[in-house]
Amino acid sequence: MNLSLYGFDEDWVAVDCGMMIRQDLPDSPLQVPNIDGLPALGITPRALVITHGHEDHIGAAAWLWPHWGCPILATPLAAGLLRAKFVERGLAADAIQIIEPGDALEIGAFTLRYLPVPHSIPESCALLLVTPHHRVLHSGDWKLDPDPVIGSAIDEALFRSLAPIDLLIGDSTNAPVPGWSRSEGDVAKALENTLRECSGRVIVSCFASNLARVLAIGRAATRCNRRVSLMGRSMERMVRIARGLGYLEDFPPLVPVRDLGYLPAEEVVVIATGSQGEPRAALSRLAQGRHPDFELQDGDTVIFSAKAIPGNERLIERLHNGLRRLNVTIFEEGGHPDLHASGHPARDELHTFYEWLKPRYLLPVHGEAFHQKTHRELAETRGIVAPLIPVNGDLIRFDNKGLTLETRHSQTPRIIANDRVQALAGLQAPKGDRRERFGELFIVIAVAPDTSGWLRIGRLLIDASIPVDLDEDSFAEWIDNTLEKANETTLVQLRERLQLLIMQWLAEHLRHLPTVHLQLTPAEVNFITKTE
Repeated sequence: MNLSLYGFDEDWVAVDCGMMIRQDLPDSPLQVPNIDGLPALGITPRALVITHGHEDHIGAAAWLWPHWGCPILATPLAAGLLRAKFVERGLAADAIQIIEPGDALEIGAFTLRYLPVPHSIPESCALLLVTPHHRVLHSGDWKLDPDPVIGSAIDEALFRSLAPIDLLIGDSTNAPVPGWSRSEGDVAKALENTLRECSGRVIVSCFASNLARVLAIGRAATRCNRRVSLMGRSMERMVRIARGLGYLEDFPPLVPVRDLGYLPAEEVVVIATGSQGEPRAALSRLAQGRHPDFELQDGDTVIFSAKAIPGNERLIERLHNGLRRLNVTIFEEGGHPDLHASGHPARDELHTFYEWLKPRYLLPVHGEAFHQKTHRELAETRGIVAPLIPVNGDLIRFDNKGLTLETRHSQTPRIIANDRVQALAGLQAPKGDRRERFGELFIVIAVAPDTSGWLRIGRLLIDASIPVDLDEDSFAEWIDNTLEKANETTLVQLRERLQLLIMQWLAEHLRHLPTVHLQLTPAEVNFITKTE
């Protein structure tokens, strides 16, 4: 959910405008940055500058940009993806301006230069921001990939020519990882070798934005005499836009999913979305037998060519279990690390990059606090000053005294609901609801062993704001029976269904129907079966 703001004198520039998916909330809404406090700080960006086309860097632009109305500067692929988002929302796309990687331009007091870097999507760029008193490099997302499949390797001479940099805003995602991130070229070879071993149909799941991976799968399929089909709206849109920009010129012709049944199993490769276990994505529908045109069969293979994003582990395990029930062979990163490569720099890449740039100061960003702390320690071994680990809402000054935390502004979450940006708290108490508020109902649950249902752990926790004549024992027994029979595969689906059933039960057992806010908390439980 990236959004950074750089100011010099009265001029401000916004860098990236991304979103995240809240899998822990009903309907998995989008969360976007909170920009409500910017006017009070005198911050109105003169331009929105996009480093690359990943959703966590562009996904909120169509929602937040109307508050600014400024030019949006993006490389061709990111610009194409943004235009599609603006059209979907009925917004004019005139403000989106194409900037070629390597170009330089002036924005108020800033001179800005786009510096191409390899990443897991084409046209990723670091940004060099120059003022009369500063030379700041915003690294964006990057890695030192000698064979990125699409695009060129990083220009070492270019980055060496920038040294010394006053301040580096640096990617911390893989700072704890030793060595170098795997090359996309190596992943392409591993995918082809794996594909040759498979006898039935093969489904490869990866991020739609990783066009180098998509191209590698297409090339491998052609060499293995297989036909290619795409599954998932985001995958189809990404390939369509990339082809229009000339990135997939040798990508094989596509077979519509509805026609795959006419092909022998050994001639089929499907590139699908859903590697993170997203309930609505193509792969989850396949695992549940809910895809209208395609069914997985005994002997098919699913290859996960993507890393599990922290927080998605439970969804992914559910997806794996669903695939195993279909007797499908699974290749995933844990057992086959050669089938995926991170788009972020590991420790030795950071050392190499900093040897080129020779930054005086570092502000570690991206990742969690542990990653930022590790990044800071790495920088300090090179004599780079890194006094701060920033968090959301920090206003930081950089001057001849170094980096100073000026103020910290609270960031109340903002989500997209009812086709608008609203405070997260607004979901808990609908406006105009005249019913008395019952309060909060907390249930700790786990997946029931050897069944498809769920299991309550511990007692019900009820925080009622008014006295309620409720038989808690009967209520708890009913909840246990309901959970045991539930066949929902995700916590979000379960909460949505259970909320409705609880309201129905309360309506039958109470004289006045209250409002209930249900919270489900997952518990990791190791069940031990005793045998005689």
